[in-house]
Amino acid sequence: MPRIAVLAHAGKSFGGGLTELREVLAREGVADPLWYEVAKSRKAPKYARRALTQGADVLFVWGGDGMVQRCIDAVAGTKVVLAILPAGTANLLAENLQIPADLTEAVRVGLHGERRPIDTGSVNGEHFAMMAGAGFDARMIKEADRGMKSRIGRAAYLYAGARNLSARRVKAAIDVDGSRFFTGRVSCVLVGNVGRVLGGIEAFRGARPDDGRLELGVVTARNLVEWSRTLGRLALGQPEKSPFVEVTSGKKFRVRFDRDFPYELDGGARPAARKLRIKAKPSSVTICVPAASADGSRVA
Repeated sequence: MPRIAVLAHAGKSFGGGLTELREVLAREGVADPLWYEVAKSRKAPKYARRALTQGADVLFVWGGDGMVQRCIDAVAGTKVVLAILPAGTANLLAENLQIPADLTEAVRVGLHGERRPIDTGSVNGEHFAMMAGAGFDARMIKEADRGMKSRIGRAAYLYAGARNLSARRVKAAIDVDGSRFFTGRVSCVLVGNVGRVLGGIEAFRGARPDDGRLELGVVTARNLVEWSRTLGRLALGQPEKSPFVEVTSGKKFRVRFDRDFPYELDGGARPAARKLRIKAKPSSVTICVPAASADGSRVA
């Protein structure tokens, strides 16, 4: 039996809570795991690294996308395997990897599922597993704070997003793999390691978290009318057909803004910055996912 560690965001709920998690682990033969609880996700890296030094082979992460990102940043490039227990509001990485939204099944995936190496990206040296964005989505995430999300769930993102559709754009210069890709005014720059975002919308068709590349989208919409057209194409899974969207892919990006611009990593707001250095990090973290069946689909 591998050495199991649990790192839990104490403010998040999932199934019957942490008490049920202990019971499920015990039934699966894990009676005395390393156990850490934090009140805020930004405190998670300290304990993720402690789990490493104490010999953890599998680290169960109880929390949302922000909590998972903090742990991935701490363990990327090591041999520890992450098992996600999706206890957040959106749980987009878990959805993209088909990790079940049932506590018992999610634990079984962590103990008995497939160990899948996936890529991460990095922004100014900090890893993310799913998406990073500057501008519109960063403002939306910052305004949809924990209190709002606890009251109205995912609708908090829609409310906060609607408030920012007419936010001021900035001038940007974007290089992809050493060549100039874009120069002009932007309302949002989004970099994806996976395809699907909030609500199951496919922002980057064909994106894979194991191809050694990242997808990049630039949105130039400047008012409600242009954003409505852009979001309509996004809902249809055709963002590249919008006149206000430009997309590409690559391994290394350099983004420069003419003033400080807010950005986010996997749903966690970061301080505004003028420069973003973004890199693909192939096969830099291993995550437990449902085992593939004979027909290639994944089952828990």
